[in-house]
Amino acid sequence: MIKKVAFTMYPVENIERARSFYEKTLQLKSGSISPDAAWVEYDLPGGGCFAITTLAEGVKPSANSGGSIAFEVDNLDDLVNRLKSEGVQFKFDIFSTPVCRMAIALDSEGNALTLHQLKMKQ
Repeated sequence: MIKKVAFTMYPVENIERARSFYEKTLQLKSGSISPDAAWVEYDLPGGGCFAITTLAEGVKPSANSGGSIAFEVDNLDDLVNRLKSEGVQFKFDIFSTPVCRMAIALDSEGNALTLHQLKMKQ
């Protein structure tokens, strides 16, 4: 029986460049790091684990692959504006659905990541 998502992993080509993006630009705190630094985990404050790795042989970073991660954020507008000012590229700017607002950014390796903010319930 499946209990929960253990982690979501993205392949990266340059682990130092990717760590800089996730730790400095997105301000995630690293947790477990493999001895050879080829696997880095980020335990998220609200639960869940996100990992980056150079160990996914033959798998290239992609903004067009089937899987993607969505990070829940406190203030989508402020974060998107800050990231744009730091030169982060976006695949899709802020857009709305009936229950949320989202934007899709590209990490330093070309992976797509969704920035997500639920709308307040009326």
